[in-house]
Amino acid sequence: MARRFNNVAFVASSTPDAQQALKDLEAQYANVPAEDADVIVALGGDGLMLQTLHRFMGSAKPIYGMNKGTVGFLMNEFREEDLFERLENAQRSVIHPLLMVAWDVKGVAHTARAINEVSMLRQTYQAAKLRVSIDSQVRLEELSADGILVATPAGSTAYNLSVNGPILPLNAPLLALTPISAFRPRRWRGALLPDHAKIQIDVLEPENRPVSAVADHTEFRNVSRVHISMDRSVDLVVLHDPGHSLDERILREQFG
Repeated sequence: MARRFNNVAFVASSTPDAQQALKDLEAQYANVPAEDADVIVALGGDGLMLQTLHRFMGSAKPIYGMNKGTVGFLMNEFREEDLFERLENAQRSVIHPLLMVAWDVKGVAHTARAINEVSMLRQTYQAAKLRVSIDSQVRLEELSADGILVATPAGSTAYNLSVNGPILPLNAPLLALTPISAFRPRRWRGALLPDHAKIQIDVLEPENRPVSAVADHTEFRNVSRVHISMDRSVDLVVLHDPGHSLDERILREQFG
């Protein structure tokens, strides 16, 4: 039976453990250029996995991560043996990124995509003042907070969870809209939105209370308005060993 994957490209973080793992794997398996690969094997932690997904976004190449980092929520267990067998048996998870368009105070538009979340953060000691609109309807006239974020299901266990946002099953057609240290309205804890929602967040005092917009690791400062929506034109394929899919990991996270 023909294999799904015959040519592997390895990428690794710069840590000594990841670089040693790369050498060990290259001694056993051919490391082809990324453009010739059927699959990308990423060696590191979740940070490297996000970088790899961004790097190969639009290429349709599946990404199989092996943990040589710390948390490794998106990664499989590291093991040198039976790599091709593991790849053949791996389960696919397809995720879509968020598309962020942010306008700065000079009216210049900036575009970036996020796999985990888009966040808006105060740049100074003063709280940000934000207006939230969903599908062109204002839902929150004024939020006074350290910021706000929009998380995908895949990113709901990252920054979103640390600011008490909800964990979303991977296949849930939802986005989490979560405030960051809200001051007013004090009891507002965020919202669950359909993943086809078009979200607009306006900065009410951009000159006096500057705010940055961050899509994963891409930041634009001094923004005045941000549009956020799910980009279904982009499929990101992540491979996991049986029993360790993103669905399963997100479900486990909800039970501690």
